[in-house]
Amino acid sequence: MAGNSGGRVVGILRLYPVTVLVMAPYALLLIPMAVIYHNPQTTFILRLLGAALVGTVLVETAAVMVRPQRRRWRPGVAAVNASHRHQYLLARLVAMVSVAASITAAQAGQGTIFTQLGQEVATSPVARVAVLSAGWSYLAFALLLSSFLGGHANRTRVLCWVGFLVAGHFATAALTGITSPIFGFLSFVAGAGAICGLFRIREVVMLGAVLLLAWPTLFALRNDIRVDGGVSVAYDVSAQDRMRLDLQLAHAAEYDVPVDVGQPGPSEFVRYGLVPRLLDTDRPTISTGALINQYLGGSATSSYSFLALGNVYFLVGWLGVPLYYAGWAAFALLLLRLRGAPGPIRLSLFCFVLAGPLLWSSGYPDAMIAFLQHMVAALPVFVLLLLLKRRTPGRHSIDRKLEGRSPLPANVRTSRGLTEG
Repeated sequence: MAGNSGGRVVGILRLYPVTVLVMAPYALLLIPMAVIYHNPQTTFILRLLGAALVGTVLVETAAVMVRPQRRRWRPGVAAVNASHRHQYLLARLVAMVSVAASITAAQAGQGTIFTQLGQEVATSPVARVAVLSAGWSYLAFALLLSSFLGGHANRTRVLCWVGFLVAGHFATAALTGITSPIFGFLSFVAGAGAICGLFRIREVVMLGAVLLLAWPTLFALRNDIRVDGGVSVAYDVSAQDRMRLDLQLAHAAEYDVPVDVGQPGPSEFVRYGLVPRLLDTDRPTISTGALINQYLGGSATSSYSFLALGNVYFLVGWLGVPLYYAGWAAFALLLLRLRGAPGPIRLSLFCFVLAGPLLWSSGYPDAMIAFLQHMVAALPVFVLLLLLKRRTPGRHSIDRKLEGRSPLPANVRTSRGLTEG
């Protein structure tokens, strides 16, 4: 019975990956908390989640009807990703540069709670150069996934390097005094890894349970780091209080929407998303969370978010919720399925979507700007991938032959995500 249940979950994940990704944190955390503590806005949260799922379900159902499951990206995914020479080496180099750059930038004051409270931008040349690798932890994970799918590295080696990336995020958090990026990255890793077959469903559930058990300790360590850095903390707010994310989202129900808080527009998307700060050193910091906090009566040195779903509702209104999630779901599916199986570049862009606009803990519209920043920062790596791509005679004819049978190596065929047939 348990095996059949697990198989059904995997089947749903294969058919509706974006829907499951959007729904999972609410089904596993927010809604149970709202029900247990009798949140009066539980119905509002359910309606808001339902509006988002309308968008993703419609898009993914249409995709299944246009391209049935048997024609999904599994048949050619190994061949496509195996054709990129030295991909696993590049993935490890990107991972090492990502961890080194994030720690260096944090030591220089980039993105720390201490500079945030002072409304400062790290002016160190080292910090500005380090920022050029923004999003490389997501890029490294995508390349590790591609190496796994293409048979360049087995699952154990890939998981060791994923652990290295996670350790880098913990080290950075120890310097910045901000722990939310850790949970955002782990949520991304769990979601992308499950979708692409690196993790099994039970492993994702176990990871979530470990994080819940570890949160009080991490919360206490975060407070100690902030106090040591001269930042006051509210000791009357417990770790359990900070887990009440349902209250954070429900707060959006108190306002008439949409609300204009001066959030970034198209010109800011171009300036902040496509132009590196190294070439635009005088631009101020941008934070929709700080703008929302000021609208709610707070200060500019703190930020407030209704989570990604609540921010879309608050700033765009009810109609914007299904449109936003339908649009990004469509883009994600195009990256996965358009013109055959995705290679490392499309997998990287797919991971940027999951880590930004579709990540439950991200902030709208800043996450869309971050997506553009990550894409620009990844361009040198994409160029290297194209230059190092293996070009063997008759590769396309070999790939066509592989389409008729399972081309996946044994380590991929035993995985439990979309790579299963």
